[in-house]
Amino acid sequence: MVTITDVARAAGVSPSTVSYVLSGKRAISLETQRRVQQSIRRLGYHPNAGARALASSRTNVIALVIPFRVDLNMPVVMQFVATMVSAARAHGQDLLLLTKDEGPAGLRRVVGSAIADALIVMDVEAAEPRIPVLASLRRPTVLVGVPDEPQALTCVDLDFVAAGTLTVNHLADLGHRHIALLGPSPTVYERGTSYAGRFLRGFNETVAARGLHAVSHPCVPSYPGVRAFLDLTLRADPSITAIVAHNEAVLGALLSEVRHRGLDIPRDIAVVAVCPDDIAMAQFIALTSVTIPAADLGTLAVEMTLRQLDGPVLPEIRLLSPRLTRRESTA
Repeated sequence: MVTITDVARAAGVSPSTVSYVLSGKRAISLETQRRVQQSIRRLGYHPNAGARALASSRTNVIALVIPFRVDLNMPVVMQFVATMVSAARAHGQDLLLLTKDEGPAGLRRVVGSAIADALIVMDVEAAEPRIPVLASLRRPTVLVGVPDEPQALTCVDLDFVAAGTLTVNHLADLGHRHIALLGPSPTVYERGTSYAGRFLRGFNETVAARGLHAVSHPCVPSYPGVRAFLDLTLRADPSITAIVAHNEAVLGALLSEVRHRGLDIPRDIAVVAVCPDDIAMAQFIALTSVTIPAADLGTLAVEMTLRQLDGPVLPEIRLLSPRLTRRESTA
């Protein structure tokens, strides 16, 4: 294993000089820094994480708190995770994935064990029970999601209220007067997940403003769940001509079941999805969609976390404007 002494010998400097170059605790000439960095790259040296933490009081680890629940769409979640890993590594940080639902106690454990310098928290609820603990930990924290009362915590998310508005306006402008919302799993609503409630609010407010008729129901992420949704929806309003699908996990099943019932997309039923672009494009008919910008949100969450690590910053709430791309399903 390559040691700091090996790097020092190759660069023609002392081990302490290599340490100062790595930690930045002492001014070192640019030429010496260049030689040390070249030796590090040539030898493939990786600083010991424990020693680095002791020397700098930093672990260079960001904890990503995202409980893996049965109602989460894992392909979309992993887009967020992959982006955050890449963004963190670009700044010399590692990402620690915490997937167990431990609530406030788990957050205290992470901070108390000093295994991470900062926290990024996903799966945020409107009445988020972890907020008081997060606010008291005095540790850089970014929420991917916006609770009703952020309490001076920094948040970043898609503007889901605007996204709900955008889907309804698109369909209303095409002449649709009867619209259905296929929502996330019932447990997502029961838990009070922030994004689901905000999207529903934008959807309902715009339906009322445009004088439309609409029904909305949650949908269990399964083929039987889709059949039950369509039975319930079309029984409540046989005049439905458009569906907004805010449930990435059932898009394939929805399109298949609509076609199985002898209905054509978009002639009989138009469909607008809320999902990443690659999922919208992967269906047997390209879906008009409001994109979930996982890459942008993940990168922003890491950058906002790093800014807090660099020094005190004012808390902020950053909402990304939704973008709708029209494709075959609402032609």
